[in-house]
Amino acid sequence: MGHRLQSLVIRHTHRLPRPAGPAGDGAVAARQFDAALMSVGFKLSGELLTHLSGLSEAAVIGVAARTLDTVRTMVGDHVRHNTYFIDFPANVPETLDFWRDCIADALADDATRAGTLAQLGTGVVDLLALPAYGTYRHSYAEMLAAHDELIAAAGDRITVLHLGGAPADEVAAGYLALAGSSTPLGEDDLADLRFLAGHCAAGPQPADIPVRENRAVINQARLAVGAEPLLDTVTDVLRLACALSDGDVTLQAPTRFTALSRPVRRALLAGLDAVVAASPVKLADVSAYREPWKRLGERLHPHEYPRWPHAAEVFAVARGEQRVRSLDGRVESLLARHDTAGAVELLAAAPGKLFRSVDRLLRTAPGRDERDAVVAAAEEAAPRVSGRVLLSVREHLGNRTEEAGGRRVFVNRCGRAWTAPDTRPPVYAAERERLAAAVDAEIRNRLPAPGRLVIDPDVLDVALPLSGKATTSGLGVLPRGSVSPVDGALLRFFVYWKETGRTTDYDLSALMLNADYSTHSWLSYTALTGVGGEHSGDITEAPDGASEFINLRLDAVPGTFIVPQVNIFSGEGFEEVAESFFGFMLRDAEQRGRPFEPRTVRMKSELRGPGRVALPLVFQRGADGRWRAKWLHLYLKGAPTSNQVEGNRMSVATLLRGIVPRAYLTVRYVADLLADRAESVTLWAGGPLPEGPVTYLGLARPDGLHPDSRVITPRNLRDLIPA
Repeated sequence: MGHRLQSLVIRHTHRLPRPAGPAGDGAVAARQFDAALMSVGFKLSGELLTHLSGLSEAAVIGVAARTLDTVRTMVGDHVRHNTYFIDFPANVPETLDFWRDCIADALADDATRAGTLAQLGTGVVDLLALPAYGTYRHSYAEMLAAHDELIAAAGDRITVLHLGGAPADEVAAGYLALAGSSTPLGEDDLADLRFLAGHCAAGPQPADIPVRENRAVINQARLAVGAEPLLDTVTDVLRLACALSDGDVTLQAPTRFTALSRPVRRALLAGLDAVVAASPVKLADVSAYREPWKRLGERLHPHEYPRWPHAAEVFAVARGEQRVRSLDGRVESLLARHDTAGAVELLAAAPGKLFRSVDRLLRTAPGRDERDAVVAAAEEAAPRVSGRVLLSVREHLGNRTEEAGGRRVFVNRCGRAWTAPDTRPPVYAAERERLAAAVDAEIRNRLPAPGRLVIDPDVLDVALPLSGKATTSGLGVLPRGSVSPVDGALLRFFVYWKETGRTTDYDLSALMLNADYSTHSWLSYTALTGVGGEHSGDITEAPDGASEFINLRLDAVPGTFIVPQVNIFSGEGFEEVAESFFGFMLRDAEQRGRPFEPRTVRMKSELRGPGRVALPLVFQRGADGRWRAKWLHLYLKGAPTSNQVEGNRMSVATLLRGIVPRAYLTVRYVADLLADRAESVTLWAGGPLPEGPVTYLGLARPDGLHPDSRVITPRNLRDLIPA
């Protein structure tokens, strides 16, 4: 099995595909492998340890090398995390003292004395011009030598790796799970699907591929093996063309279409012709993407293929030579005339659009009878609406009240966030409650009977991933809106980045807010100490990679909120650098160790977003005094350069004021519906597990669970969302 395939299976399932090799006495090597894994916060399950012990020592060593490489990358231990201040978090100086020392060093250097004196004469000194500022003053090895070994603690993270099935079976199962996902995948998961599709396109396929982006990358693989692409809308063809040009299959960013071979052009035009011939009304979808269709037409040359006249109609519509009125346009026309009843009647043929429009229809309905008609139409359409849309509307209804003066939070598919005053008329309680009940009943009917249901209570506040764009890839990452407890005395953030071609300066900061979202204080390169914490020092370039840390003693942190953020001060964006990720660690009060200790990492997530300020999550102190994390995965536009926590604190506070109180649909919602159909329900927080197969909901699969159990963890939460 190839290393990339094995790595992919481990990342997605925390299972090691069943290793094969000569039989032998590999017990010693297996125990050494287990010890090496524990040093980075992983461990072999009992079953996997037993299996490896029966293989030869050489086979175990080969498996260990590949697996350790994967898990080190998962946790962020594949790079060297140095710190500017060698003793961090000890001996971090006061900010002004540190700056004064940097100036003194510059004055003592013959090469920089004159320039520094000239700057001092103006009253302003550029820190970046000081030779002692912004670059490491010691080697990585010297930094490690300055720190004690990690003191092991019971609270250190342990992620169990389980024994998987045969490699081919694991790959096929991973492909089917991603291909058949009922929610859009994140960027990294979509890339994994593209890779898997190349191996699995000729094999078994999911019964349905509801997400169009998934279908596009699968169709690309199908074309490569000579199979017919799966097309039932004109936009499927456009997405496939984007995939073939290594473009954006989500159609959010422009794609530069490449030259296509004649067989590929014929396949695309034949598929387009068949779609339109079967349903001419689908030509109405072309207007949403006129410009991409025009550019694609320049590559496909439809005029050269008169035997596919319906394909030519698509490009005629794109050029405005043929007019097709879309359903959305007809609905807008009716609503402009205040004909809500007519709009509802028209939308009845498109149940998904009806549900997505229900808030607007209820707001524009002139009276109680018309609102009742809207709700009745939605109730009738519910069985024909996808589970993801039903749940999205259910979450929306839970946040719609009759109170005025709130703020709306907008988050696009890329995680860019902004807010605006909520000026919408209310949706009244009677209609909200009736619609919510209809959705609950429909979702309950679609969920499979769970048999015996076993639930780890820690998973109940994890948000349902209604979109793969609501999270990022990494370790311990939860969907946007999830809430998880923070158990530890020391909280340490870290960011790592490596520039591609331009000097790049990222700045890790932590903003402390009061209960009313006003600013209390912050830690950053302009405030190295205080509020119960320390900053590791500013690094201003990363040709070989760079790290920054913030250390906080939670019992000394003031205020109600801690908002870690990564600001791009200069250089490459999050989507341009060679690599960038953020995470946090938790430690006991007396637990020493290096600045970065993989066993204490609770979360590590990739930074890949369109803004210049990243907001991965927010920590909130509850009324009980305990800290909890709420996951954001958001990006602010920021300024082109020189972003600082001081400059964006107002926009961050405004965004949090809208998003922190928002109620997300969580695993608790689905668990309650499953419980209605379960033979029994057990809340499990450790100890003996039930015998026999169960349906298990938890943060991780526990060791010793019956192998025939259905297991739902954050890695496959999308399986809770019915089709």
